[in-house]
Amino acid sequence: MKLIHKQDLEYYQFDSFDSHLVTHGFFTRKGGVSPVPWSSLNQGGTVGDARENVVENRRRVFAALDRPVESIFDVWQVHGTDVICTQLPRPLDSEHVKADAIVTDRPEITLFMRFADCVPVLVYDPSKKVVAVIHAGWMGTVKKIVTQTLGVLHDRYNCDPNTLVAGIGPSIGVCHYQVGADVIAAVRTSFGTTADELLVERDGKTFFDLWKANEILLREGGVQSVEVAGLCTACHTEDWYSHRAEAGKTGRFGAAFFLNGSD
Repeated sequence: MKLIHKQDLEYYQFDSFDSHLVTHGFFTRKGGVSPVPWSSLNQGGTVGDARENVVENRRRVFAALDRPVESIFDVWQVHGTDVICTQLPRPLDSEHVKADAIVTDRPEITLFMRFADCVPVLVYDPSKKVVAVIHAGWMGTVKKIVTQTLGVLHDRYNCDPNTLVAGIGPSIGVCHYQVGADVIAAVRTSFGTTADELLVERDGKTFFDLWKANEILLREGGVQSVEVAGLCTACHTEDWYSHRAEAGKTGRFGAAFFLNGSD
């Protein structure tokens, strides 16, 4: 990944994504107006931060990308498997639809999601000109939200999985993601014998590799190009929000993705 500095903000981009076709960014927590414990570029509107702070932080993110805030399409992320395809931005005064994957083929729309340990997965089709953002926590991962999204890309947009390009963004790594019996059981039920590759035993504890799990789902779905950021949010709370490492008292970082073209 490459780190970009712009207008006092920092954001990361995948090396494998074609910057002529798409623009994207995973914004660190730096450069915003929110106070502790949300310091400082918090994008989460339901974590206790003042609304005016979140609005200003969002404005700064969109300004850094040279996009109008009115181009946003975002959802209320609920750890489910619903995939929303949109042809229009979300009016700023409207309620959020519940979903955990968003897709568009319209360049005037900026897909936007918020994270603090869960896995952001970005997918695009350079041929059909379609982009998708996926929110995959442990529940979304075992429910295979990635697989659901690939199915929508094929069925609605006629995307060939072999041409898709995907990236797994900053999120909690296996080094920090200790899980209990309920998650272990769910992983084994969902992934079968492959679960042994995903559940790492260390010092009598079990850790779940969300990066590898979602990469497996992408490759099982036929995606050949998968870049993994390898940036653990819990390891680097100076850059990222981490629900686990900060005991729930934290903000959310933003991930934006859009097709290049006319606004």
